[in-house]
Amino acid sequence: MADTRIALVTGANKGIGLEIVRQLAEAGAHVIIGARDAERGRAAAADLTGEGLSAEVLALDLLDPASIVAAARQIGETHGKLDILVNNAGIFDPADGPPGKASLDAVRRVMETNFLGTLAVTQSMLPLLRSAGIARIVNLASSLGSLTLNGDPQSPYYSAQFIGYNASKAALNMLTVQLHEELRGSGIAVNSVSPGFVKTDLTGYGTMTPQEGARLPVRFALEELGSGRFVEPGGTTPW
Repeated sequence: MADTRIALVTGANKGIGLEIVRQLAEAGAHVIIGARDAERGRAAAADLTGEGLSAEVLALDLLDPASIVAAARQIGETHGKLDILVNNAGIFDPADGPPGKASLDAVRRVMETNFLGTLAVTQSMLPLLRSAGIARIVNLASSLGSLTLNGDPQSPYYSAQFIGYNASKAALNMLTVQLHEELRGSGIAVNSVSPGFVKTDLTGYGTMTPQEGARLPVRFALEELGSGRFVEPGGTTPW
């Protein structure tokens, strides 16, 4: 397995995350399913291995620092490197909303998971990504995280006021921008990739299937498409 690309996808036991796992595995990668729900993770891994794909499950809770450290240690001991990190895990809280009305507890939960949890995972996995030589980080973004679109009355996202979720995705974009600069010349590319308007348990509605939504993040995980970008299926998204 020395030449096989090792990929970790967080929040990967269902929805877009699981489809990203499937498509990476179909492309020949060995994929680690990062799952907070161990039972669901094991079931997802069993389904994939039953289809002849290379996958395993790893307990990973973005709000549990010990689980993040343990996951990085286990990947290091088992594989010695990480070629691909897809930061997919994220939440939406129905108590989120406009700045004047949103529940502070809801905003805190969303920020702690979507941004701080992702930052913690990325920090723990960076030594393994460096060990791979050439590696890629894909941050699952959203057009709701675009300051430009949030401030444009003509944008379809202008009226979608969820201060916690939108701010968490804007913060994730800042992580992409700063990591891109910090990792310049390291061989590690990092990009924010919005999958599009996908119907999942998170959204409840949408115009794309998880299979369709997984395609662009998978492309950026597998192909050399530059670094420091913010993209969606329609092209480049303004920061």
